[in-house]
Amino acid sequence: MADLSLRKVRKSFGATAVVHGVDIDIADGEFCVLVGPSGCGKSTLLRMIAGLEEITDGEIAIDRRVVNAVPPKERDIAMVFQNYALYPHMTVRDNMAFSLRLANVPKEQLAQRVNDAAGILGLTEYLERYPRQLSGGQRQRVAMGRAIVRKPKVFLFDEPLSNLDAKLRVQMRTEIKALHQRLKTTSVYVTHDQIEAMTMADKIVVMNAGRVEQIGTPLDLYDNPANQFVAGFIGSPAMNFLPGRADGARIALDCGAAVASPPGLQAQGRLIMGVRPEHLAVAADGIPADVVVVEPTGADTHILCRIGGVEVSAVVRERHDFHPGARIALAPLTTFAFDPGNGSRLA
Repeated sequence: MADLSLRKVRKSFGATAVVHGVDIDIADGEFCVLVGPSGCGKSTLLRMIAGLEEITDGEIAIDRRVVNAVPPKERDIAMVFQNYALYPHMTVRDNMAFSLRLANVPKEQLAQRVNDAAGILGLTEYLERYPRQLSGGQRQRVAMGRAIVRKPKVFLFDEPLSNLDAKLRVQMRTEIKALHQRLKTTSVYVTHDQIEAMTMADKIVVMNAGRVEQIGTPLDLYDNPANQFVAGFIGSPAMNFLPGRADGARIALDCGAAVASPPGLQAQGRLIMGVRPEHLAVAADGIPADVVVVEPTGADTHILCRIGGVEVSAVVRERHDFHPGARIALAPLTTFAFDPGNGSRLA
């Protein structure tokens, strides 16, 4: 195992800069997730860690050894790809053993490592099958097994679950987390799915347009977002935003309603109030809202409303028989305030 650090890492393709001075420290044994929208630079950053992309500037160190000029095969990393990247003409056993054969690992040790990895991943009965004979989830397990047998210092995962259906994604993310808890290998995982990030990570790095917006634990980012981008990206359904103005101890919303200011708000003037869907309660008095759609999910009820021309989502535990067009009132239990200019958090 090893720690991993990135110092002022930049990447440009010609005159186009795609990663802008990223600094990240990942501790030994930590599971770090890089999350952000498509095109934010997270996969490019992962490929630079792997050595598949040259860095334009900065420094990458694995186990305190700078690896900028070290070829991928000598970085002691193992990468799991989105498309599995299995050899179709090889059995599961041979796919998992391939890198060990290239490294001239003795046959007995090779067989033991493959059998151990197959046992961990539930692949023992599939060792003589070919990739075409496996389901998507089984192929992804083989790809992870191929990485495990190498016993690398760092695991790199590039959106490994994006090709799986929703139910299998939930199952596989649980398996990957359990695998990490067992192996305790330093891991960097790239995804655009913030639910994967929240449920799997020890540390999340939120990226946007090639820059790091915030780094923290999942609950740190949920409870204390640094800016409007992070607040809107972390959490599902996404946080609601309503424009208004700070007026002493209250926020006067543009829709005409007024709510209590969040604790510690010192700013005056224009702002954006944020409130998570699960922090809105149906109440006798609150912000007037017009119901657009009601989605019962069993455990919760999702209510899509319109407040002053802005669509707002509420998630409540109670079951309500609302109909589109009905007028209800929503009371915010916890609110945030953001600067409408740069998006930074005001309170």
